[in-house]
Amino acid sequence: MNGQMAKIIERIKEYFRGPQGRRMTEKAKTMARDPRNKERFQRLMDRMRRHKQPH
Repeated sequence: MNGQMAKIIERIKEYFRGPQGRRMTEKAKTMARDPRNKERFQRLMDRMRRHKQPH
């Protein structure tokens, strides 16, 4: 990994350690627990898998 990429990753880590990043993480966890969102995600993944298959 080059130095520039390492800096970007460090900045991302710092963001998630901060208050705004923690709030965003909690919101994502809450959304992931919702059965409707799980179903939406599963449908999206199914569509993506079908799209990748050769015709």
